[in-house]
Amino acid sequence: QVQLVESGGGLVQPGGSLRLSCVASRSIFSIYAMGWYRQAPGKERELVAAMSSGSTTNYADSVKGRFTISRDNAKNTVYLQMSSLKPEDTAVYYCNAVTTAGSITYDSWGQGTQVTVSS
Repeated sequence: QVQLVESGGGLVQPGGSLRLSCVASRSIFSIYAMGWYRQAPGKERELVAAMSSGSTTNYADSVKGRFTISRDNAKNTVYLQMSSLKPEDTAVYYCNAVTTAGSITYDSWGQGTQVTVSS
């Protein structure tokens, strides 16, 4: 497993931008997949964006064209660049890492960072 620490959340006006960072406790080079999820009050946690170890990306339809996931292997960090933010993007954003050991799969989560989009 891996420990994850998110940062970069905050209050932003509609149309604004934020960049979230997720620092892993070890090299992310060989991690099976890393991603960002979010959970708004009263709603289930949902996938926002994910990236495989081969850099294949996947985005929720609601954020396509506005959010970009990227990684810096040298810094053990995954980013989520969020642009054209909307009030409905307000949520706690969680970093996730999927690691494997043989046939066993592990899910690791960060503590979350709050993003609030409001005027």
